[in-house]
Amino acid sequence: MSNHLPYEQMLQNQLVLPQVLLTSYKNMNMNETELVIILQLLRFQQEKVTFPTPSEITDFVTVSEEECSNYLRTLIQKGLVEILHEKGPEGIIQEKYSLEPLFVRLFETKEEKKESQDISKESLFSLFEKEFGRPLSPFEIETVNIWLDDEEYREDLIKAALREAVLMGKMNFKYIDRILAEWERKGIKTVDQAKNQGKQFRNNQKQNTISESSKRDVSLYYNWLEDE
Repeated sequence: MSNHLPYEQMLQNQLVLPQVLLTSYKNMNMNETELVIILQLLRFQQEKVTFPTPSEITDFVTVSEEECSNYLRTLIQKGLVEILHEKGPEGIIQEKYSLEPLFVRLFETKEEKKESQDISKESLFSLFEKEFGRPLSPFEIETVNIWLDDEEYREDLIKAALREAVLMGKMNFKYIDRILAEWERKGIKTVDQAKNQGKQFRNNQKQNTISESSKRDVSLYYNWLEDE
């Protein structure tokens, strides 16, 4: 007789996943580690653990507790995971992870996606016009569309680059495009990554004597990270 578990018993311990999660996570700016953490959250939910700690999650993944915390924070910033507060037994407020934002985006129709993208673009255009103090030209509108659709820059990074231009008093699209291209070259995909590199840059700047020309070339991409 075979010593393995009966087939029916094996099926009782299955995690059911929508196929679209595996085929679309890349298009949602998720990497494989973030996907695994999502899968772990799903597994914990199935086991009635709605708010696992990073320490509990790292028992089953290959990243450290600190890295896991950063990944969870990034997933929340990307709008794929949210933390809800609910009343538990005896009226005590409890926290739980919700993956509803992720699944809403996974299963929204093409029409809904287009409408959402259009609204997002309109908001971004309005922000640019507010900061520039004038309507955007057709060329500038097309540039923003290229950043979003062709270059696939994240909207929050575009906003961060715009903020840099405002702080530096360089209100032109070529300057913003240079910042975005530099972040892309250095593999910066999130605002947190840009902040971390900015901190590292400032620490190195304290330890090394840098020429004025070098300061101007590099600091263009980090001044916006200074604390307000």
